[in-house]
Amino acid sequence: MFRYTVCFVKKKNEILMLNREKAPIMGVWNGVGGKIESGETPYEGAVREVFEETGIRVGRYYSSGTVTWETAGAQRDGIYVYLYEVDDDLTYETPKKTREGILDWKTIDWILEPQNLGIAEMVGEYLPVMLKEKGSYSFIYKDGHTYLS
Repeated sequence: MFRYTVCFVKKKNEILMLNREKAPIMGVWNGVGGKIESGETPYEGAVREVFEETGIRVGRYYSSGTVTWETAGAQRDGIYVYLYEVDDDLTYETPKKTREGILDWKTIDWILEPQNLGIAEMVGEYLPVMLKEKGSYSFIYKDGHTYLS
């Protein structure tokens, strides 16, 4: 079991992103999320983190998955990834300053733009797969790229 989640909230052609003001990955756009608490499943932790960081209550996810990688000591580590869809009529004004950073809606085209250095490293590789079709995915991050496993 991994310790962290990252969650993306989609509305129409936009995804709610967080520009973190703290390490790790300070200064880049990513989903919201955080540490899974003792006794929580990854799904429960993801739902709680989305609500704590945005105030949005999400239900069933559209897609989910894991991204795994090897650490320097050849240990396997990873993160749980969730993509939620909210109603098109949800009103959520951004940009919004939070304790974690700045929340803002970003278009999917902007997020997936090739060579976009403004987003977290792996997002541009696994998010397109999760957006394309509902499902449960397993990704491996190796040598600077993310692959479906």
